[in-house]
Amino acid sequence: MVQPFSTAIANGRGACFGIAGLQTTYSSGDNIGKLTEEVASIARRFPWVRMVVAGELCGFGPNPDYAQCLPGDAETQLCEIAKATGLWLIPGSLYESRDGAVFNTTPVIDPCGQVIGRYRKIFPFRPYERDITPGSEFLVFDVPDVGRFGLSICYDMWFPETTRSLVSLGAEVILHPTMTNTIDRDVELSIVRASAATSQCYVVDINVAGGMGVGRSLICGPGGEVIHQAGSQREVMPFEADFGYLRRCRERGWQGLGQPLKSFRDNPVVYPAYAAARAHSEALSRLGPLELPQPD
Repeated sequence: MVQPFSTAIANGRGACFGIAGLQTTYSSGDNIGKLTEEVASIARRFPWVRMVVAGELCGFGPNPDYAQCLPGDAETQLCEIAKATGLWLIPGSLYESRDGAVFNTTPVIDPCGQVIGRYRKIFPFRPYERDITPGSEFLVFDVPDVGRFGLSICYDMWFPETTRSLVSLGAEVILHPTMTNTIDRDVELSIVRASAATSQCYVVDINVAGGMGVGRSLICGPGGEVIHQAGSQREVMPFEADFGYLRRCRERGWQGLGQPLKSFRDNPVVYPAYAAARAHSEALSRLGPLELPQPD
């Protein structure tokens, strides 16, 4: 799902946008009521926040027995709290029953309470995430007059092609609900930082904690810099994504150094893994020439 670039994005103006990561400590079961209460609390406490992102499968836990059709009762309840608070809501993910299969699906809900897209996890955590059907489509969406966001879920991040594809589709922020309760979380923290640096984007990686995960959510900026790393318990992580800063990093390089998106765009090499060069990207074409930064 790819929408046209908004005028503000095309013109390159920068805006700050408040995002709150929500690291929950729920147990498996119906947690939708708890989740909506926490979203309402964030809206009251941080009125400058415009989007809330929760961890993978936090609504019910990793049990496909809770799979439901979308739209359905749980998604409707989430839409109602998004509308009541006026927030963009990325409520982790839900197991979705669709056409005889089960998908791991993240709905994107706008401040009017409308689902504007659903992203289905392309790389289920096999062989452990058994009987979950992979999705096949990327999802990016625009927040008007702010910027473009992309979705991936947990194990997707281990495949750099997923982040590269979202950025080539114009994503400036990667929203990444996660459920990790294993010893490889430390490796994932390295992947988050590397993904942010190599793709010059914000990465908002929100894990679950308590009975379902080890926490340690991580938010990184477009130079790979750590904005915040959570502990192992419940945590609300509000921050401002600065799109002017992000676009400057892409234009001039982080701290005036490397400009990897432009180098990737301009190099015609054919990659053995794909037997093809990179495809044309409208988003990367807009970045301008690869040249040394000059004084403002």
